[in-house]
Amino acid sequence: MNDLEYGTDLTLDFTKLHKIAATGNDVVPVVLQEADTHEVLFVGYANEQALRTTLDEKIAVLWSTSRNELWRKGATSGDTLDLVDVRVNCEQNSLLYRVRRAGGGACHTTDDTGATRPGCYYRQLESLTDLRFTD
Repeated sequence: MNDLEYGTDLTLDFTKLHKIAATGNDVVPVVLQEADTHEVLFVGYANEQALRTTLDEKIAVLWSTSRNELWRKGATSGDTLDLVDVRVNCEQNSLLYRVRRAGGGACHTTDDTGATRPGCYYRQLESLTDLRFTD
């Protein structure tokens, strides 16, 4: 386990968007939301290929900015996200994928029992340096 994903020290990556821009990939942010509960599961990115594939396959497909490849959420874990619909914001510079979890969770991390977390927002900010688990 690594401290970034499992620790309680706040280490926000304020350079994330700069890193994405430096690759030259044309992407927009995508908020993934559970359609029934409205819980925000995580934020990813989509290029045109990912959006087309999402609409064609009816599952959440994103562009992995770290691996520079198409990412079918759940392809290895089995925790796919079935597509309900896609919405676009007023400025047409971000998307909302409304989804339903087809597996146990949405995050690639696990809780103390080894179960996949239902979403990626499992820690709460306590201060500018500390986090607290909410699971």
